[in-house]
Amino acid sequence: ALPIYSSCVGALWVSQPSTLWSASFVQQKGTSNSIAMAFRSLCLATLLAPGAAGKVKIEAMKHDIQQIQASNFDGVIGKFRDSSVSALWFFKEDNAADQAFLDEYNKVAADLKGMAKITAISCSDYDVFCEKQGVKETPAVMIYPPNPVPAFKFEGKMEQKAIAGKIAKFMPDQTQKITKDNVDTFLSSDPSKPKLLLFSNKKTVPTMWKALSTETVFKRTVKFGFVSEDQADIVQRFKVKNFPTVIMQRGTKSEVKETYKGELKFIALKDWINLYSESGMGDKLSGAGGGKEESVEEAKPWLVQEVPELTAKSHQDVCFKGEGLCVIYLQDGEASQADIDMLTGLSKKFTSQLSDRGAKMKWMWMNLAVESKYKELFQPAQLPSAVVFNPHKRLRFTPLDHGEDNEVKGDEQAITKLLDKVLGGDARFKMVPGQKLPAWAQREAAAPTKKSEL
Repeated sequence: ALPIYSSCVGALWVSQPSTLWSASFVQQKGTSNSIAMAFRSLCLATLLAPGAAGKVKIEAMKHDIQQIQASNFDGVIGKFRDSSVSALWFFKEDNAADQAFLDEYNKVAADLKGMAKITAISCSDYDVFCEKQGVKETPAVMIYPPNPVPAFKFEGKMEQKAIAGKIAKFMPDQTQKITKDNVDTFLSSDPSKPKLLLFSNKKTVPTMWKALSTETVFKRTVKFGFVSEDQADIVQRFKVKNFPTVIMQRGTKSEVKETYKGELKFIALKDWINLYSESGMGDKLSGAGGGKEESVEEAKPWLVQEVPELTAKSHQDVCFKGEGLCVIYLQDGEASQADIDMLTGLSKKFTSQLSDRGAKMKWMWMNLAVESKYKELFQPAQLPSAVVFNPHKRLRFTPLDHGEDNEVKGDEQAITKLLDKVLGGDARFKMVPGQKLPAWAQREAAAPTKKSEL
């Protein structure tokens, strides 16, 4: 049944909207009209039979597509038109062609995960909005390039490669093509900004590199260069043997060089670059009165910790800067290594699914034995516990529910349920009184420790 279903889907996609038939199939050698008519009937029966494919259902933990509503179109797509490209699939939940298109469109979302907003809206629920957008038949995909280019309906093949390729053409690009004439200027200018060089055997800048160069934070804090293989002098200077290779150079004199060793994928690269982006890590900082120099990494250890502690010094970098919700693990004392390992596992689980949905999670822990004012704010029924804190616009949080008899422990399972409630829109957030954070505990500076060598 599956091959027949796939053939029917192909017939749908190559046909005119008014018919459910593939002309190419009819014209194949040896295919009689009677067989063609029988196949067409089978297509209709397969695609339109009740329960044959079910309704279009976009699931947060299964799909990479961000489903939106008419009311938040501007918040998700409209207000970002100056700096990013987005796509919007208009679908009807009970339409067989839309049901067949779901997996194909999800491939687009997976391919461009984190790089562009790949969204969808139900015309079954928001028919007036769809009509205002000029959508009369589904599936239909609208592409919203950066201003001033107007939005337009995608007219090509409704396939992953074609749609993703069209979106990529409108990806903003702030990379600089590096030659022997401009390489020194590139590396020495803006000393507080790390410099990223992508060495490639391709002639054009890849979509992933364009997306990184225009990421909300990176476009202000990092410089991106592109070096093609034919720039032999630069390739030799950096001792590059394999392509592609990514090298970061940072420091006030560009003295720190580091070759990226991880996966050459957008999310992995973004996480690595983010360690150095906002602070210019690797630069040297002097204490008051010209004291001993220390690297930014040593001055701000929380920037290189997967699950850092939330304190007066770290809270801006760890929680309040950038997008996303803060998952705060509450403990009566120091978090143990077992706690950190548990939180790290949860972080990886949710990050892989939610990296470009507007529901980014940032993970941290808080010592309530020290931060007593926050213990009064959060009022946990028991410890350990957790809250999800929204630090943007209106300060608010939702706590872990320990049950009427405090039978629910603040463990991995309970935190997972808390996050599922938040992501499902079922969590109730409490406003921070007076919209003012409690006072942070004043801590004595820790004695400096020598950084160990691996």
